[in-house]
Amino acid sequence: MNKKLSKDAYGGISGKDYVPYISSGSKSGGNAAVLIIGILLAVLFAASTAYSGMKAGLTVAAGIPGSILGSVFIAVFAKQKGILGKNLLQGMSSGGESIASGMIFVLPAVLLIGSKVSFLEGFVVGVGGALFGIGIASLVYNYLIVEEHGKLMYPESMAISETLVASEGAKESIKYMGIGFGIGGVITVITSSFLNVANNVISYVNESFYKWKFEIEVNPLLLGIGFIVGMEVALTMFAGSILSNFAIMPLIGYFTSLGQVGPSVWNNPHVAINAMQVKDIAGSYVKYIGAGMMLSGGLISAVRLIPTIGSSIKETVNAKSSKGTGSSSAENLILLGGILIGFIGGFLVSGGNILMAIIVCILSLLLSLLFVIVSGRLTGTIGTSNLPVSGMTIASIVIVTLLFVGMGWKDIGDNRSLLLFGTFIVTAIAAAGGYSQSQKVTFIVGGDKNEMQKYFAVASVVGVAVVTGVILLLSSQLAMTGDNVPFALPQANLMSTLTAGIMSNKLPWVMIIVGAVIGAVLFLVKLPVMTVAIGFYLPISTTSIILIGAFVRLFVEKISKTEKEKEAKVSNGVSLSSGLVAGGSIIGLIGIILQVSGIVKGNGPSGFAATNGMAFVMLIVLVIASMIPILKSKVKNNE
Repeated sequence: MNKKLSKDAYGGISGKDYVPYISSGSKSGGNAAVLIIGILLAVLFAASTAYSGMKAGLTVAAGIPGSILGSVFIAVFAKQKGILGKNLLQGMSSGGESIASGMIFVLPAVLLIGSKVSFLEGFVVGVGGALFGIGIASLVYNYLIVEEHGKLMYPESMAISETLVASEGAKESIKYMGIGFGIGGVITVITSSFLNVANNVISYVNESFYKWKFEIEVNPLLLGIGFIVGMEVALTMFAGSILSNFAIMPLIGYFTSLGQVGPSVWNNPHVAINAMQVKDIAGSYVKYIGAGMMLSGGLISAVRLIPTIGSSIKETVNAKSSKGTGSSSAENLILLGGILIGFIGGFLVSGGNILMAIIVCILSLLLSLLFVIVSGRLTGTIGTSNLPVSGMTIASIVIVTLLFVGMGWKDIGDNRSLLLFGTFIVTAIAAAGGYSQSQKVTFIVGGDKNEMQKYFAVASVVGVAVVTGVILLLSSQLAMTGDNVPFALPQANLMSTLTAGIMSNKLPWVMIIVGAVIGAVLFLVKLPVMTVAIGFYLPISTTSIILIGAFVRLFVEKISKTEKEKEAKVSNGVSLSSGLVAGGSIIGLIGIILQVSGIVKGNGPSGFAATNGMAFVMLIVLVIASMIPILKSKVKNNE
């Protein structure tokens, strides 16, 4: 049977008149088995998203993969819970993923400024932000989900709902996810901390007259991300890398080669200007131009949100005043918990400065309130995958930083406190987007919104614990500087550069302004500023393999003979790519754990295994292994 949602799910009638997919019987989909499975999925997606997001600067929404995995687990362990149980599992998967997508933007920046953060500090600040975001989004549930039904389309929510309704196809999807996980896991074991017996970076660097660098990192999780995001995003990011590595870098290299012996690099007195290598140009100059581009993109996004902010607040206030609907006790408890824990976190991270704790807590709550409402509304328009979390976070961080400077709080300890307050804000924004998306799915399929709220809150708390733990586990690698760092951390690097530079008044403003001007030009010619900026900032080794993943998808689309065949193969490819991302990130994380604990001690590849030739072999193996299952997949006939 080919099950589908009714056309009313997409609008055409009032939200209060919509009849959900499950319109009678129990609305509960939860029990102990569902809760335990949901917690495990939250752990999986939080860890995977944290690792891959810090690696690539991009994250993959967990709603559809979570609904696919949830369908299998419900069929095995809680069959009687059906689609409502599957819905809770996709919500908990999104809870873990959305928390990671937010926290990795700011929390690692504490390490990048040369400071440290404890697990307790990260956990308390993150939990406060998550609960506050969920609580505020719950207050505007009626407006965002019910009253705006058919006006706010929630595109990703509808895709998840369709996946849940057509859950008989979950076995096919889980097969491809498993294949992808296996491919990603095997290649990661061979090339990373586990065995480290094969080079996986194709590298060409030219240090002569025209200085440039081109690299490809053979990484399954990055290939998978490329397939999922598609050609437009991948090509736009790669264009940023081309600008960085083949235009700006050679230009700076040319002018510095004309200089006399004597002057040194502005932030490294041990390197003479006229003796800079490609890595010095990239780390000391190009990086800051990229930061300026991202700052420009973030601020442009924030400015463009002003009409949305105004209309969201106005319509939300009108909706609440006209409805007079009461809040549930759980809703109030979550919101009050977020506020209380937020203040506890504020006092915990402010280093005994009571004035800082009170003033910045209030400002953080106000900024979070503002952008949580915007986040929920934008999720209804463009989905969580395209949510401009960076723009909202940058705007908030700039405001808080200016407050710190105005109050005279400028040392490294104050900067650390600022970034932890920023972690509260970004977690609230990200949690609200994921929560609103999951509640729309619950509304469409017919679940209990209060039950989703509780399960999502549990997943969020679990996600905060996992992400904080992953960041601390990787702290030595995240704080590394120089060439070929293992984690690019584009957003966190921007936050640390911006706050530390403003506070110390040592920001290289010429380069920041140049980057901002480039960003403004990109905006004027209607190009996606933040996407190009992230590509400019990321290593070209990352954007090149993401582009190859997009080419794999393009190839699959082009050789498909019919639209139906293309749709089926791309769907299977997305499932396989989700497996690549999960396999590459989870196995990579396990490898680092074994390395840190001393269980695995690899000396690295040698001989041919250490050459570009070996990396080319690994690339060919990865591409072919990923393509064959997708190309061999067949279109199912309509039942």
